[in-house]
Amino acid sequence: MIRIHFTAADFARVRFAPRPAPLQELNAVFMMAFRRDDHLLFGRWRRRLLRSLPASVGPLGDLVPAGAAPGFLDVFGDTLEDALDSVLAADPELVRSEIERVYAGHASPVPPWIRGLHRGDAGARRLIRRAQHTAFETVLRPVWPLVQDLHRAEFTRHALTVAEHGTGAALTGLVPGTRLRGDVWEIKAPGEQEVRLHGRGLLLLPTFHWNGRPVLADLPGGPLGLTYPAGPGLPLAPDGTGATGGTGSAGDALAGVLGRTRTDILLALTEEHTTSGLARRVGVSNATASAHAAALRDAGLIATVRAGRAVLHRRTALGSLLAGRFAG
Repeated sequence: MIRIHFTAADFARVRFAPRPAPLQELNAVFMMAFRRDDHLLFGRWRRRLLRSLPASVGPLGDLVPAGAAPGFLDVFGDTLEDALDSVLAADPELVRSEIERVYAGHASPVPPWIRGLHRGDAGARRLIRRAQHTAFETVLRPVWPLVQDLHRAEFTRHALTVAEHGTGAALTGLVPGTRLRGDVWEIKAPGEQEVRLHGRGLLLLPTFHWNGRPVLADLPGGPLGLTYPAGPGLPLAPDGTGATGGTGSAGDALAGVLGRTRTDILLALTEEHTTSGLARRVGVSNATASAHAAALRDAGLIATVRAGRAVLHRRTALGSLLAGRFAG
């Protein structure tokens, strides 16, 4: 469990990133690429991604020797050049301490350029910049307009929740399974982690290439950064579809993640439906349809509006992206 402790000043300083962060989204891509689960959905994409990476991206692997990335790679700048400059200008003491942390107990030899980075060698920093720039251009540049569109939709959803129900409701609706107990925001996660903001505030950033637990970044001299999954984390393709590849059993693949009933509901929402209409369409009770619709809404895949006594459900942009990919 992650417990984030707020003060009154922290609640006043909760911010939602107005634009996606190129390097943080790139971090999410690599976190998803090197996971070992969900082979049905992600296996082909992972293999294709690793084959596509130029050799100049290799130093990024040296920075993550045991799966834990150094903190100076957590950059929330919303333009690529500014973000790359931030990594280049990272505090030397932070760089040294983070290299020591990620390499602690690591048995393999430390690459010479990493030793140079630890000493403060400017050439080693430029090597990181070149690797990150090449990785972004290879992996994310083709889909960046789509990431920007999805971010705007998520930003709007969050802003409407804050306006209608307040910051507390927006936080608990951001990630399924979270809750606010007094001034403590609890997030389900392995292990125990206590974070006290002490007036620093919180910066929220959605990512569209990650479906694990939210990732915390202790941003130097700034707020706590929290990157959270906005949807199921399906890799994106330039045409706006999920880039998992394959046909025929694709609906079954999506059902393996969402469940059959939720998949049927999502695919049924080619037009708005009431809860009872969805129940009839997929052959379940009203209560079951309502529960599954709530889960899809929490994941950002559908939106729900009230029209008189009726409740209408419709797909969001992210839900339409998934449904379009897996409709057949």
